[in-house]
Amino acid sequence: MVDPELNRTILALIPQKHPFRFIDTILDLDEISITASYRFRENEFFYPGHFPGNPVTPGVILIEAMAQTGVVAFGISKLLSQGRSAEEVSRMTTLFAFAEEIEFSGIVFPDQTVRILGEMIYFRRGNLKAKVCINRDNGEKICSGILTGSGVKLHGR
Repeated sequence: MVDPELNRTILALIPQKHPFRFIDTILDLDEISITASYRFRENEFFYPGHFPGNPVTPGVILIEAMAQTGVVAFGISKLLSQGRSAEEVSRMTTLFAFAEEIEFSGIVFPDQTVRILGEMIYFRRGNLKAKVCINRDNGEKICSGILTGSGVKLHGR
């Protein structure tokens, strides 16, 4: 279980905001792993066009959800655990750098809740590489992959 204050802090520091935030809450967090959840609401901006009359969550959105949890939120938690202040972390953005071994084995429909699990492979020099997957509550895997991101200060921040 994640301390509620830490949960709020990490969620506030994630640079992606509605309608492009795909984390509702962080369920579990430790030194090497993170688990979050997200409910794909029926009114998500992408469903009317993907696919009309038979909405399905796009794979690229599932990859984004994996990146937001397994690289961005987890990277923020790692920076905070190193003693960096929330203000300092707020001036950084995690840029998605690499995706490999992406596999899809299920479909997410509107109004379904998923769990996003990330396990750190390494965190060094501001770079985080993690194995990430999305599962249903019953543990059935929907997709997985290895994602890498890098925390950077953007110009003007």
